[in-house]
Amino acid sequence: MDFNDSPEEAEFRRQVRAWLAENTSEFSAYDYDTMSDEEEVALCRRWVARKAEAGYAAMRLPRAFGGMDATPMQCVIYAQEEARYKLPFNYFGITLGMAVPTLLTFASEEYKAALLPRVLSGEHIWCQLFSEPSAGSDLANLRTRAEKEGEEWVINGQKVWTTGAHLADYGILVARSNPELPKHKGLTYFFLDMKSPGVEVRPITQIDGGAEFNEVYFSDVRIPDSQRLGEVCEGWKVAMTTLMFERQAAGEQSLGLIDFEDLFRTVLGIDLTDGPAIEDSQVREKLVDWYLIQEGLKYFGYRQLTALSAGRPPGPEASLGKLLEARGAQAAAGFATDLMGYEGIIKDPALAPCGGAHQSAVLQAPGIRIAGGTDEILRNTLAEKVLGLPPEARNDKALPFNQIM
Repeated sequence: MDFNDSPEEAEFRRQVRAWLAENTSEFSAYDYDTMSDEEEVALCRRWVARKAEAGYAAMRLPRAFGGMDATPMQCVIYAQEEARYKLPFNYFGITLGMAVPTLLTFASEEYKAALLPRVLSGEHIWCQLFSEPSAGSDLANLRTRAEKEGEEWVINGQKVWTTGAHLADYGILVARSNPELPKHKGLTYFFLDMKSPGVEVRPITQIDGGAEFNEVYFSDVRIPDSQRLGEVCEGWKVAMTTLMFERQAAGEQSLGLIDFEDLFRTVLGIDLTDGPAIEDSQVREKLVDWYLIQEGLKYFGYRQLTALSAGRPPGPEASLGKLLEARGAQAAAGFATDLMGYEGIIKDPALAPCGGAHQSAVLQAPGIRIAGGTDEILRNTLAEKVLGLPPEARNDKALPFNQIM
């Protein structure tokens, strides 16, 4: 395990720090906690355009398309340095981390030239239309239909949990084009204009009050065949490529869900019936648990970075980090709010201890254990790919999809 940058990485870090110091002051001056979503999206568009001018918006892209042919480690270094600044929420995460690399791999040169510059200018936001009510962890179970009519495809069905669909200009979509083939074989992959006739987006209000997820309905939506990515009925291969880009982008950043220092400060400010919480042996034991989890995740992250620095992609063991961090964050948030007693039910930032941060985490953390791979999926990955255990039985894998609906 290597804890230090190589000379080349150290020089790149110096360049990134200098650029960020020169370009972030305008954006760090805003109070994003009191800003409307529309205002923050507008600032995010400007920030993406600013980064794109220097090649930092989509670093892994070739220079000809606005990137810098960056290595995974360079992407990590930029993410680490940018995290030091208060900046608008990244509404372009899916756009730049998933949609753009997929377009670059599969779209025609004409579409690349037309669409990629409008992303890097901050004009276009994309969403990922994958999950459905009956196809979450088992994406190949999706039922949205794509039927060919001449040089067009007609799309009917529903997607759900689509992040940012209410903001998106375009989307990447997987649909079932042949129900007579096994479920992994009969899928085709497209991109579409989210303003197309027949597309309806319905925001979902979450338990924490947010509404970044959406239901999306397709009623006779027409997509030109030229907007198909990959071959007909080979959409699963394209989807796996997209998810590979997602995992690569996720591997370049820590989730940052467990903040031991913040938890420790919270405990220092709480008094129990028999004295300060910090003097309670069970409380101190819990704090040690969170500290060890955070430190373990930190060194696990160093191990992943060592692989990236050596030019090796993160392996399936990367699932362990997300599994432990999401579970630990939920438990730590619940522990903090339990210690607060009645104040633990107050979420209003103006009234709640610590601005209601732990209360918000209690509501958000369960969803993190689902998004980007459920706990169960991550455990299967670790069991099969790391420990070499036999895979689960998948009796429907070779059956035509219309026989298992």
